[in-house]
Amino acid sequence: MTQNILGADIRSRQHWMAILAKAMWDNLEQMWKSFPISCPYTLLRKPETGLVMVEGRTGGTGAPFNLGETTVTRCTVSLQSGEVGHAYVMGRNHQHAEIAAICDALMQSKHHNKTAREIIEPLERLAQKGNAKQAAKAAATKVDFFTVVRGEDE
Repeated sequence: MTQNILGADIRSRQHWMAILAKAMWDNLEQMWKSFPISCPYTLLRKPETGLVMVEGRTGGTGAPFNLGETTVTRCTVSLQSGEVGHAYVMGRNHQHAEIAAICDALMQSKHHNKTAREIIEPLERLAQKGNAKQAAKAAATKVDFFTVVRGEDE
């Protein structure tokens, strides 16, 4: 497995960063407010909003094309203990980006297990519930096409 300098598996880090970035703000805020760890940090890059180009693919797998731009907010923090956390979130929510960056740094620190148990895992479960609900809603509109025999063999 590929490891970064701090020893965190890169795929694992990508996974928790995606969970934090895609989390519903209300859920993340609620979990953060009840999180028992106080962690002094410094803003290395204060939350700032900009645009990024979104790329699409024809049929999901075909040739890429520029779909358009979307708003993204980024932030970078450094914990007093030295870990650096980054976050990029869609939209303009500066608090979301800052808390996600702090959580990324905490996941690289001695508070990894507590942060995973109390923030990352619950957010992941909520996302899975939301995805299952959306899939069920989409499945309800599914149309099964079949060939109708017109009685030509009679």
